[in-house]
Parts: sequence; structure tokens; C-alpha cells
Amino acid sequence: MTQTLNKAFSGEAVAQLGGTPWLAEYRRTALELFHTLNFPTTAVEAWKYTDVSELDFDSVRPAARKAAVSSAGELPQSVRTRLQNTDVAGYLVFDGPDVVFRDVPQELAAKGVIFTDLRSALDSHAELVQQYLYSVVPAQVPDDTTIAAPGTTPSKSPDPSEGKFSALNAALWTNGAFVYVPRGVEVELPLGAFQVLDEAGSFTALRTLIVADVNSTVTFIDEQDSPDLVGAFAFGAVELVLKDGANLRYVSVQNWGSGVTHIQRQRGDLACDATLNSLVVTMGATLSRSEMQSYLRGPGSSSEMLGLNFAAAHQHFDHYTLQHHAAPHAHSDLLYKSVLADEARGVFSGMIKVDLGAQKTDAYQKHRTLLLSSEARNDSIPQLEINANDVRCSHGSTTGPVDQEQLFYLRSRGVPRTLAEKILVTAYLEDVLARVPLQSVVKYIEAVIAEKVGAV
Repeated sequence: MTQTLNKAFSGEAVAQLGGTPWLAEYRRTALELFHTLNFPTTAVEAWKYTDVSELDFDSVRPAARKAAVSSAGELPQSVRTRLQNTDVAGYLVFDGPDVVFRDVPQELAAKGVIFTDLRSALDSHAELVQQYLYSVVPAQVPDDTTIAAPGTTPSKSPDPSEGKFSALNAALWTNGAFVYVPRGVEVELPLGAFQVLDEAGSFTALRTLIVADVNSTVTFIDEQDSPDLVGAFAFGAVELVLKDGANLRYVSVQNWGSGVTHIQRQRGDLACDATLNSLVVTMGATLSRSEMQSYLRGPGSSSEMLGLNFAAAHQHFDHYTLQHHAAPHAHSDLLYKSVLADEARGVFSGMIKVDLGAQKTDAYQKHRTLLLSSEARNDSIPQLEINANDVRCSHGSTTGPVDQEQLFYLRSRGVPRTLAEKILVTAYLEDVLARVPLQSVVKYIEAVIAEKVGAV
């Protein structure tokens, strides 16, 4: 990877983003860290199977500013189709760095719910943003200490892959969704953010910040979509803050076009008796690196981590997960399923970490991969790091082709081989979706899967 200084990643670029003094200073510090750290190589364990040395940062530029549209009918077809089939309480649409359309009913504000873009929240809710921004996904220095924004106390992370790309997003994020749900409030329908990109050779750096206060309940859907774009990049960060007794369901659907490189870290910070249910769906981009982490720092907290992905052609999907148990009597359950076709490459690295004193931990990790081609390859590395003696932890991983007995059963009943494989793939992924109660979201994901399966 070339190391020349792109103006898009310079101090001048940070200065143009503006912001309050504390934010500007944090951005500058994060940018310095970005330029100090080396790009990850395959010599680093966390990046052992994903080579980013050929990525070209020399000519990439920020996505251009976009004007707002006056009606939902002017939105991209992919977004319009999604909205027609989903019941949401409110939504934002981002095109590159800008909100081009928003539909946020007054009923939400009447409950005290804040749902806006992060750039606007810096003006209208400055104290809340300063309190929580960078508190869960900070820029990280090499010795695993954090650069904290003034007034914040970032949660400690044992993740060995913290580094350059987190610092890049921390320095250059342009916008994103901000959600705050007050104590005891339940938002019945999901909130949503739709991110689109339409410029080859550009990059977008968005950040999602969701704060669920004590005993609150909310569901959030994060979706990313684009046509095929040569040399485009998406650098994302998702911070999920769950106070005591809070319930958050977070759904991420990544469907970037071919040619896009996607690198994102998602991390949840769970207080006492908080519950986080997450679903990560990866279908798009040529190279996708997604890091999903749950930090269970409160006794009685619970994290369900679901994931499904389907890679074809020359796509490369890398998923890194962390279930970090820092408190006793916490529970986590991970189920990820992958399908690889053609010459696609899949990587899964999952860690269950139990801290000293986190007794009565109950943690499970399961990853399954289905190979549709002899040229497809999967590397799966489930791991345990246990520092307490009264725990129940298990992990497992399997990789294999389509079950020949099942295939024979369908073919013996007149089903052509190609159709039989599609049926088996759909059924293979279904048990993940069966654990998602949002039927409109499930139907949409099933449609995306059907389109992907149809292309195989």
C-alpha cells in the first residue's frame, strides 16, 4: 500500500470539517494517530487472512456534498423499494456525507426521543453528544490505552485489531445517525438510516451513535447500498450505549456494489441487565471487513449476535467478533452463517473473553460455512480466553459443501440441481432469520438472499 499523504487525509481536511473546539482537537489527535500507525498486514494476527496492501488511497477523495430532495419519490429506487415494504417510526437517508431526506414524526420528540443526524446533534444536543461520542469506539493508541474526548470515559477494549481505520473514522467522519431514547421509553416501531453512495473513487466515513437510557427499548436498522463503484471506500463506526435494563435491537444490512471496500467497527457497551440483539447481514462490496463486539460490563447483561453473509465471484468477507465478559452472571450467544460461491473468500475470527471475576458467565459461539464451489475458501478461527473458573463457554465451527443426501432427495423428486442448491442455501440461512422478530426486515433480507442465490 502506498504511503503518500493524500490531501483527503490531511490536517486541512480535518479543519474543513469544523465543529466545537473539543471535537476539532479530538479529530486532529485521531488523524495524527492514523498517520503514525502502520497499515495492518497479514503478519498481524487479527488481519492474517485479509490483505489490504493493494488498496489504493492515493487518489481517493471525499464523497461530494449532496442537496436535499423534496420528497421520498426522488430517492434512489433501492431506498424507495425498501421503505415501501417496511414499517418504521422514522428514518434518515444519507447520500455520501449529507442527509438528503428525513421523516421523523413529532410523536417521537413528544416522548423525549432524539433522532437526528450527528452533525445536527452537535448543535442541538451538544452535551449529550460530547458525553457519549467516542466513548465506545474511540481512536486507539498502540499500547491499548484510549484517546478520550474531554468529559468521557471510554470503555477499555482488549481487541488487538484496534488501530488505523478506527483512527481514520474518528478523524474524518462527516455525519451519521444519532439516537437517544430517554429512561423508561419504548419506541414500538424501528428507526432507520439508509446510506447510499454513487461516486466511484470516493470515500464516505459515517458514524452511528445510539444511546438507550435506563429501561428503554428501541430497534434500529442501518442499511448501506450502492451501484458498482470502482475504487470506492466506506469507513464506518457504530457505537451502541445501553444503560441499566435497556433493550436495543440493532440490524445492519451491507449491500454495497462491486468495487467498494467496506471497513467498519460496531461495538456495544452493556450495563447491568441490558440486552443487545444484533444482526449483521453482509452481501455487498468486493472487500468487507466487519468487526462486531459486545462488552458486557454489567452483571446480568445479555448479548445475542447473529450474522449471515453470502459471498460470490471474487468477494472477500472478513468478520471479527468479540464477546467480552467483564462482569458476572452475563450471557452471550453468537450464531454466524456464511455461504461462499465461485472463488469467494470468507474469514471468521471469533473470541469469547472472560475476565477475572466474571463468574457464572454463560457464552456460546457457533459459526457455520457452506461451500458451493471447490474454488471457494473459508478460514474460521473460534477462540476462548477464560480467566474465571465458574463459567459455561463453548465454541464451534464447521465448513463443508452442500449435503449430498439432501441434494439427492430433491433431485430424486424432479428438482433440477441448480434449483435444488438454491433451495438448500435458503433453508440453510433461515434459522438465523427465524430468531429475528421483525417480519418486514426478515422479508427484505430474504429478498436480498434470493437475488444473491439467483445469481449463483
